[in-house]
Amino acid sequence: MAVLVVCDSLRADLIDAKVSPTLARLREEGTWISDFRGVFPSTTRTSAASIATGCRPWAHGLLGNTMVLDEGEGLACHSAGKPDFLDRLRRATGRALQRPTLHERVAPLGPAVAMSNVSPGAAYVLDPEGAGYVHHRSGSFGPGRTPLADRLAIDVGAPGDREMTRRFCDETLGERHPPFALLWLSEPDHTGHHAALGSPEHLAAIGEADRNVARVLDRIARLDPGGERILFAACSDHGMQTIRSRVDVDAALVEAGFKASPDSRDVVVAPQGTAVLLHLAPSRRQRLPELVRWLEAQAFAGRVLTGDALREAGLPAHDTLVAAVSLASDDEPNAHGVRGRSDVAENAFGGEYAIGHGQHGGLGAHEQRPFLVLRGGGFGARAVARPASLIDIAPTILHHLGLPAGGVEGTSLA
Repeated sequence: MAVLVVCDSLRADLIDAKVSPTLARLREEGTWISDFRGVFPSTTRTSAASIATGCRPWAHGLLGNTMVLDEGEGLACHSAGKPDFLDRLRRATGRALQRPTLHERVAPLGPAVAMSNVSPGAAYVLDPEGAGYVHHRSGSFGPGRTPLADRLAIDVGAPGDREMTRRFCDETLGERHPPFALLWLSEPDHTGHHAALGSPEHLAAIGEADRNVARVLDRIARLDPGGERILFAACSDHGMQTIRSRVDVDAALVEAGFKASPDSRDVVVAPQGTAVLLHLAPSRRQRLPELVRWLEAQAFAGRVLTGDALREAGLPAHDTLVAAVSLASDDEPNAHGVRGRSDVAENAFGGEYAIGHGQHGGLGAHEQRPFLVLRGGGFGARAVARPASLIDIAPTILHHLGLPAGGVEGTSLA
């Protein structure tokens, strides 16, 4: 069995013995991946797809929390968080994800089980083809995407995480014993979007996540006292930075003459928190060099990626995607001494964008510093210094379960 707990948005540098004693102890007792990175964009939905498939966005096809699709009427941006988005993506591209997920790969051993308290889109991307079970407050599904009566009736935030963890320990681990079990906590991400990083509220949310990790470890200790059969991993999907300012990229493109109106389909922006992806209609392709020069001159543009740089960052450099911009950032501390600030893109789909609160999505140093620690199944007390990222989790789990990992971009950490 392999068990993965995701503490959404917990930065590696915010793990300490006072606030998160369980994770701090795991860092010493388990295998700590000291150079662990996220993917780009560093959004939860993209990260979930990368954890599930062991691939970056160029391969699995989910490019962010928002995505631009052409459904026959030109380019338009859609939220990837809605419950029906993966069906929409399947209609547009032929498949929800272009690579198989862990749920699909472990199915020969039995159905995997995931419980998630983040957005519907980030939950359902863990198993869009219905190879196993996904439990979520917006609806739960079993093999074949069969709806389940159990809706996981919880709210996002710490109380919901606690109830979900109780059920995960009692039902998933205690009764069902799947080959792969995943618990995705909403904290400290939920609080980090509504409070300052390092504030008492944010630190309390980290502590809540830590206690849920402890509950899972307690259950595993009862199931596998010797720590040989069950591989346990705890990680986050990305970090967070403090919002420095808000940028309306659509309005700037209109003002510069690249976009006819905020809703026009000539240049379409997919906002990703502290990053944006830009799509250009084929009829406007001749303006790409001019657009890139303009982007590189903007104060809000930290890094502008095009062509080969897009590919190196893990994004597809074809079709209508022409540029990605990680918005400007710095390493200044906030009022609580937590370093790293970023500009954030305005988002027509809504979201938490208060200056001074947390956000992510780009290539800022601290939003790209999630954590990963493993214990059991051959992983003991040691630190691994080689670079690793989210895409290495899936092949590590597959190696532990004795399953092939063909087509996976990452490599096993075993």
